[in-house]
Amino acid sequence: MSQDRSKIAADCWRRGTEVAVKEQWEYAIEMLSKSVMLAPENLIYRQTLRGLEYKKYHGNKKGAKMGKMKLMGIRGKIKKARMSKDWKAIDRLAEEGLSINPWNAQLNASQAEACLNIGYQEIADFAYRNALEIEPENIKYLRSLGKLLEERGNFAEAIGIYEKLAKLDPSDNSIKSKLNQLSADKVMQRGGYEDAKSTQEMRSEYDYDHVRPTQQTTEIGPGDSREADLERAIRKDPANVDHYLNLTRLYRKNNRHEDAFELLKKAMDASGGHQTVRELLEDVELDLLKNNLEISKEAAKNSDDPAKRELSASLSRDLLKKEIEVYSSRVERYPKESRLKMELATRFMRNKQFDQAIPLFQQASADSRLECEVLVYLGECFVQVRKNDLARRQLEKAIPLINQHEQTDLFKKAHYLAARLAEAAKQLDQAENHLNEILALDYSYRDACDRLEKIQSSRGDEQDAILD
Repeated sequence: MSQDRSKIAADCWRRGTEVAVKEQWEYAIEMLSKSVMLAPENLIYRQTLRGLEYKKYHGNKKGAKMGKMKLMGIRGKIKKARMSKDWKAIDRLAEEGLSINPWNAQLNASQAEACLNIGYQEIADFAYRNALEIEPENIKYLRSLGKLLEERGNFAEAIGIYEKLAKLDPSDNSIKSKLNQLSADKVMQRGGYEDAKSTQEMRSEYDYDHVRPTQQTTEIGPGDSREADLERAIRKDPANVDHYLNLTRLYRKNNRHEDAFELLKKAMDASGGHQTVRELLEDVELDLLKNNLEISKEAAKNSDDPAKRELSASLSRDLLKKEIEVYSSRVERYPKESRLKMELATRFMRNKQFDQAIPLFQQASADSRLECEVLVYLGECFVQVRKNDLARRQLEKAIPLINQHEQTDLFKKAHYLAARLAEAAKQLDQAENHLNEILALDYSYRDACDRLEKIQSSRGDEQDAILD
């Protein structure tokens, strides 16, 4: 999507959410509909639009009056578009129908099917879930969502879906087979992405300790027998992905990022592009970029050569671009992982893409473990987009949640932002209080001391004038 379309879509979204606060539902929905039209791949726009439609109809679960009659023509058009596999038309028509009745299960499912075929997986996930909210025992919808979750690597939730299907249709043996397969995939995913030990790895380390009782596994470095054992295991059984993953961990532990990267490319072929291997390959590529950037920074720090500084800046941009790419795909695959959303949002912040960062931070703030940190980030973002009142609200919520002894840097940062906002609003008492909180912990923090002295000096001048 072009930058102009993206900006217009974001502007429409902002305007829509602003008027929604005043319950101007028609105008808000009109704005959000434009956002969806301009950026159909954006999940946040769809979620916001659906929420506004629910509010417009006061949660009546029926939608507009005479809704069934109004939807007849749209259903006919969807049927015709499906015959020609015009998925984009189906998506648009489903959106049109959902504006009449957002609780229509069939329309939600049609939209999910269309988005899946277009490639909007996270929106397909959202639409299937909406369909199942209305018809929770619809076997067709459950199967479709289960398959989608499996494709996105969300094996735990996919298992839950198929367990429900097994109860609804206990005679279907294919469901039991699928459950067994998903359980195996989940174990494999845990072994790779979450870095837990697989059964094969645990057994190999146990055997190793008994063969060589004087040497612990954690002490084995590059070139020792552990590496040779794994290399032989790969040669003997090249289809066993666990051996590649175990050797990759050993390489990463010893900062052999290039070796890990080359090994994982072979593992991709051996596993048929398994998601666990793909994500580990992404992690190693990030390791490589970070390592190169550190080397470049060190070289630039001790040199007056502008070319070295430019190289360091270029590598930093490359790393940020790659991180945004990786975290974007993972947020799409794991939509319930709040920490991934926060990680992606912080990268958007660093890239000055505040409009993209804000919705992600807002979603992540629902996680109590991240809430105070995310609220401070939100405050920063709202300052950058000149929404000072919204920034102040986030910081007011965040500051009481921050443990000043365990989160000292966050505490100082939050109070500093709050002080600057209070200064801008000419609320000098509040600004002084925030600055005092900082200086009580760190007297040299940024320009906090100078700011406090400036505020106190201005008050002294006022007092002198009164006395004169």
